[in-house]
Amino acid sequence: MESQFGRGFVTNLVLIAKHFGLPPDEAWVGVADHITEMELPDRFRGTPVEELTMNLRKRILWHQAGVMDKEDAAEVVRALNRLVVAIDRELGIQDPQVGKYD
Repeated sequence: MESQFGRGFVTNLVLIAKHFGLPPDEAWVGVADHITEMELPDRFRGTPVEELTMNLRKRILWHQAGVMDKEDAAEVVRALNRLVVAIDRELGIQDPQVGKYD
């Protein structure tokens, strides 16, 4: 069956990141849909990636539209940054960084 909002792990991370490239008041529209078929790969179970993925899901799902949009969006971006660095570490990158101008 074809996925409507994205299926996978990295695929959905990219789709979520695209939302948060928009202004905060626009970023939240539909972003929770990408959580629906997000799958954590088995290789990341029991690692910081799993914990950070759960944190990201909570931040997105618990957001109340129109309330603290800007602040919550900034937290999601920070959560995404921590998550992608953790993924790189688990994949063997010794010193992953998101850079100064994230």
